[in-house]
Amino acid sequence: MSVDGALAWLDSHDQVSIDRWMEWLRIPSVGTDPKFDPDTRKAAEWCRDHLRESGFEVDLVETAVPEKGHRGQPVVFGHSPADPGYTGPRILFYGHYDVQPPDPLELWDSPPFEPVVKPAEGKVGERVVARGAQDDKGQVTMFLEAMRAWKETSGKAAGGVPFTVLIEGEEESGSVNLERFVEAHRDELAKCDVVLISDTTMLGRGRPAITYGVRGLVYTEFTLHASDQDLHSGAWGGKCPNPLNELAKTLAKLWDEDYRVTIPGFYDDVAPLTEEERAEWKKLGIDEVEQLADIGLGPDGDVGEKGFTMTEREWARPTCDINGMWGGYIGDGAKTVIPSHASAKVSFRLVANQDPKKILASFKQWLAEHTPKGCRWSEVADHGTGLGVTLPLDSDYLQAARRALKRVSDTDVAMIKSGGSIPVAGMLKNTLGLDTIFMGFGLEDDRIHSPNEKFELSSFRLGARAHVAFIQELLEMG
Repeated sequence: MSVDGALAWLDSHDQVSIDRWMEWLRIPSVGTDPKFDPDTRKAAEWCRDHLRESGFEVDLVETAVPEKGHRGQPVVFGHSPADPGYTGPRILFYGHYDVQPPDPLELWDSPPFEPVVKPAEGKVGERVVARGAQDDKGQVTMFLEAMRAWKETSGKAAGGVPFTVLIEGEEESGSVNLERFVEAHRDELAKCDVVLISDTTMLGRGRPAITYGVRGLVYTEFTLHASDQDLHSGAWGGKCPNPLNELAKTLAKLWDEDYRVTIPGFYDDVAPLTEEERAEWKKLGIDEVEQLADIGLGPDGDVGEKGFTMTEREWARPTCDINGMWGGYIGDGAKTVIPSHASAKVSFRLVANQDPKKILASFKQWLAEHTPKGCRWSEVADHGTGLGVTLPLDSDYLQAARRALKRVSDTDVAMIKSGGSIPVAGMLKNTLGLDTIFMGFGLEDDRIHSPNEKFELSSFRLGARAHVAFIQELLEMG
């Protein structure tokens, strides 16, 4: 059966596919919260059963280690058999079935785990509103329904293309067991040639895109200590260090007047932005002034590293940001206190070739060398690191995905990068040497992680069709 038959199956079973998607959304798989553990497992079983009905050989693999007191959600793990004579690539599909907590509940227009279809506000079409509608159940369901279409029309799982599936339940809580899982199943995963992830966005409505690079991450927390007690500011102000004052002054030194990070060696391994990329990104016609207006800023809000546009800074340059600072008295009324300590969270978004471990070590050294007089730092806590990854634009796998998406969208496909981080991609690159194709269909206004999360039906349908067409491209490669 040809790709046209599988696409026609999707069209004729559109409502059935949507109904299945909404059935999955009704399962509150908040993997980070133990009280939701039974439902989180139920969501994993739902996904496993869907894949089995599409011909996959798949099971749940436990990640919990009760004897060591380790919680863990099961991984949906398995594969589709290759068609005899197939010599093309094996694809690793990664996704996650856990969702963010729905709080604050009072800000939802409808219950978060009772999905509803609503008109797209001010736009053509409809949307499904629920927690997980887009991130990541909606995007995983596109893949699942594409697999169902090929099984129903060809009689073969994934049309005969060998897939390995790894769909976890801990992505929203840091994938704490994933690296151990990958090491334990290295032999099976190493058979794959490339990773496919649908957990990113398009350039906009009617503007499909493939993301060929995401940034890495280093996230830290630390405390600056001075006196061994809070002090009266009248008695001690101007006589000894105030950790809040000193912390603010110290962290302000992280950037120069051109907004470049001042940590020695920070830019040493940064992959340079090519003139070809700059030219291609300029052709995309991204309205940066409109982007600023959408968050309540005027054109003078374009602030960042000198010599780069907003888009270039997001997609190709590393950054450093203070994510939180606290200490002293922050309650109602006045309390004239000099605190004994003050704390901060500082994160770095990294680009391809930068080593998170090296950046973390450099930052710790920088703090040590900038210790204010009379003060000391606590141990710098590591709240997460991840590699940035970039897939070469001439990759055969990337070009196959691009052709598939163009076939079903009938429009040119933008090649973009993301300022965000998807740590699993860096981990799979570092551990197994696998590159990742990010073929996502979200929109910037999908409100993921927020109340009233949604995914538009046009995005869902396009994603399912693109995955169907990608199978055809793989068959032709093999």
